[in-house]
Amino acid sequence: MNNDQNTQENLQQLIDKINGIDIAMMTTIDEDGSLRSRPMQTQQAKADGVLWFFTGYASAKSFEIKQDAHVNLSYAKPGDNLYVSVSGRASLSRDRQKIEELWTPAMKAWFPEGQDDPNIGLIKVTIDKAEYWDAPNSAVVHLYGMAKAALTGERPDAGENKKINL
Repeated sequence: MNNDQNTQENLQQLIDKINGIDIAMMTTIDEDGSLRSRPMQTQQAKADGVLWFFTGYASAKSFEIKQDAHVNLSYAKPGDNLYVSVSGRASLSRDRQKIEELWTPAMKAWFPEGQDDPNIGLIKVTIDKAEYWDAPNSAVVHLYGMAKAALTGERPDAGENKKINL
């Protein structure tokens, strides 16, 4: 298996995990260097390594992205013991075609004038690196693993942890 195919398979696994989680905490860098996080709904995650989010074009996060494009996205699905961290570069867009493609009626709550709202914008995040933790989700599996570890001195199987560099 060549490295490019392996990278594509890893990326597809990552996207499959992200697609199962609606909300990410997006962290940007404020002008004083402090980190700021806020919940964002992922509108699209595809195997091209690009994630899309709607945003108020004139928002604080938009200003922060213009100053420093580095962002982190944290996804969590505790019920399934799934956690994902994505590092990437963000850019702002007002691409009409992409806005139309991603638009859902629920977005009208944020953009009352619909797709023509003057403050509507998109954040495009290109993934640079990612890491995920996907542990067995059964309490029985966890208890068995903990008991086995206590008896044998071996670490319990914490599930899959993978780092992906693109």
